Parts: sequence; C-alpha cells; structure tokens
Amino acid sequence: MADLGLGAGLAALAFWGFIAAVSVAGIWDGVRKREAKHETLRRLAESGQPIDEKVMDKLLLLNASGRERLDRDFNVAALWILPIAVGMAIFGLIMGNQYPQTSAPLLGVAAFLACLGVGFWVASKIAGRWYREDSDSSLDNLRG
Repeated sequence: MADLGLGAGLAALAFWGFIAAVSVAGIWDGVRKREAKHETLRRLAESGQPIDEKVMDKLLLLNASGRERLDRDFNVAALWILPIAVGMAIFGLIMGNQYPQTSAPLLGVAAFLACLGVGFWVASKIAGRWYREDSDSSLDNLRG
C-alpha cells in the first residue's frame, strides 16, 4: 500500500475537499434562509403594519415547508442506508472470491452501515412517539 503515489493522495484530498464543500454549502444555505426570514420580519416590523398570527406562522414555516418531522427524516435515512448495507455485503462477498483480502474490510463496512441503518430506524420510532405524545396532549387540552 505504500506505493500508491501522489495520485491516490490527490484523490483523497479531492474527496475530503468535496465533503467539506458540501457541508459548508449546507450550513451556508441554512444561515441564508434564516437571515432572509429575519429580514422579512424586521421589514414588516419597521413598516409599522400590524402583523397578524397567520402571516407570522407563514413566515416562520416558509423555510421548513411544514415538514420538520424528525421521525420521517430518520426513517428515510434508514430506508436509504439499510439496502446499501446489504449491497455492500454482497459486494464484499463477490470481491472476496476474486481478492480474498478485500472481503473482511467490505463486510466490516457493511456491518457498520447496517448498524447505522438500524440506529436511524430505532431513532425514527422513538421520535415518532414524541409526535404522538404531543398530538395526544394537545387533544387532551382541547377536551379539558
């Protein structure tokens, strides 16, 4: 492995540079959306116009699209990662027939992805309970 050379180092650098750029872009996008929302609220307040609750709710939900449900997000993540884990295990078994030294690392990656997928699935079930408890308690408040 010591003879991989400069190309492998540059490829690794490019990969991690891409990961960093995507992460920074995601954070930057969230910050810009939040700033735009605050700017809109500031302009409304400075104009002296009365702000009713419907307008405020629409502005606050503008960026969230009304779908900030962690249980769904965790479930979607699990539905993506678990099949990838199965595919990686199959890939490890196939590659292990040709190159025996690749089988164990690829099966290890598959096991890691399976653990992540199961973790996301469990997190979706736990977060789903939070939303059910919130809706149940709000119904109790309406009844009582």
